[in-house]
Amino acid sequence: MIPFRVTFRPGKPVYEQAVYAAKKAMMSGHLRPGDAFPSVRALSKELKINPNTAHKIVASLVAAGLLETRPGVGTLVAELPAPNAAQRTELLGPEIEELAVEAKRLGIGLNDVLASVTAHWKELDLENRRKEEREREGGRKR
Repeated sequence: MIPFRVTFRPGKPVYEQAVYAAKKAMMSGHLRPGDAFPSVRALSKELKINPNTAHKIVASLVAAGLLETRPGVGTLVAELPAPNAAQRTELLGPEIEELAVEAKRLGIGLNDVLASVTAHWKELDLENRRKEEREREGGRKR
């Protein structure tokens, strides 16, 4: 089983959707530095995608510095140096542009977009807190 969820939607390449889902899992804490990342074969099988597409996903995440491969160990989520605010914001440039364009196209106002982003942000924070609580409680039972 892969440690993130992908619901493929028409109109956007499968590869981009899977990379986004993996990044989201990393940013939300579902995948943490040192966690094993699925192999190309496992990704291909679980997502029901071509092995070449699965390889492209892993290669893209490795090239972005989000994953590292270790001989004899496998592919792991990388420990990332803390970027400055400008670098972090730059990483979201294309996604922010896409969000703004789509919101404009759909006639969604800036305040509604900000409210939606805020709601999603809070949901991610809540998911992180729940996961941390489960991990703490799991440690106490041992």
